[in-house]
Amino acid sequence: MHSDAANFQLNSHLTTLASIHKIHHTLHRLNLTEDVGQDSHPSACCSRAMPPRKKRRPSAGDDMSAKKSRQDSVYRKHETSQIREEETFSSKRCLEWFYEYAGCDDVVGPEGMEKFCEDIGVEPENVVMLVLAWKLDAQSMGYFTLQEWLRGMGSLQCDSTERLRNSLDYLRSVLNDSTSFKLIYRYAFDFAREKDQRSLDLNTAKCMLGLLLGKTWPLFPVFNQFLEQSKYKVINKDQWCNVLEFSRTINLDLSNYDEDGACELIHNYTCKASGESSADTFMNLL
Repeated sequence: MHSDAANFQLNSHLTTLASIHKIHHTLHRLNLTEDVGQDSHPSACCSRAMPPRKKRRPSAGDDMSAKKSRQDSVYRKHETSQIREEETFSSKRCLEWFYEYAGCDDVVGPEGMEKFCEDIGVEPENVVMLVLAWKLDAQSMGYFTLQEWLRGMGSLQCDSTERLRNSLDYLRSVLNDSTSFKLIYRYAFDFAREKDQRSLDLNTAKCMLGLLLGKTWPLFPVFNQFLEQSKYKVINKDQWCNVLEFSRTINLDLSNYDEDGACELIHNYTCKASGESSADTFMNLL
């Protein structure tokens, strides 16, 4: 009897222990128990008691917005890169541009020059072509060498037809600066003359003078007629330079005419053969 009571108490105790173990195991699986030896800070308990927060899955609208943002960013980078590339002068582009007109040669000749003028929308006899030649420091009329092209177009930052078109107004404006005009005027003499001659033939001189002074000097038509009466066929560089000085200093009525000044060209060169005074001859044409 005593033995049965003892067995009953043991079984009852084991059952209780089993129940406690089962409850503890269940709580452990639910992450509701504390590890032995760890602090039981309330926030730590709450942290362990709360299930891990799941990230919200982006909606279709969020996906589209994020995708558009990435595309815009890529487009802006590409656009910025393209603008920088377009704004930067390219020697390679300039070289390719040159050979569009030079073909297999290292010089743009008359045929290539004709196409070049057509592409930029400028007549070959337009004064802006003379300014461009001056900028390129071209040595021969109707020809641009590779070295002249790369050096001159580089200074202008032009590596395409479009860029040069956009620079034409600038090239024309250079003529409005008196110092630059004088340099271009002097350059024109060597540019237009035959390289084996030290002087410029009169017909070519009249064409170049008309190009440079025809639209700005009111007396040019009279002076051009004055030159046509000359029996001489060439003009040297000193005489060429004196014409510019004469055009800048002489009054329209020739009231300040001085045979010892810049007008010496007229007195000693143009009218000498006629036996008349240069002033009388010039005045008779007014």
